[in-house]
Amino acid sequence: MNTAVFEWIGYSASLFVVLSFVVNQLRQVRIINMIGCVCFVIYGIYFEAWPVVIPNALVTFIQLYFLLFKDKQQANG
Repeated sequence: MNTAVFEWIGYSASLFVVLSFVVNQLRQVRIINMIGCVCFVIYGIYFEAWPVVIPNALVTFIQLYFLLFKDKQQANG
């Protein structure tokens, strides 16, 4: 695949991460940030930039955990 496509995925990742700091709703922050992290994982895998892949993959799983389990528990009580 074209390298330019993956560069744009990297730019998109940066945009999503920055946008996650603008939103007020915690659930939206988590979703937007997670999209950015997934984009960074794709970008990092293509360029074999493991210091980019590893923390963003971890943050993706942390965001998923909170979205699927913790946020629902906190809403219930």
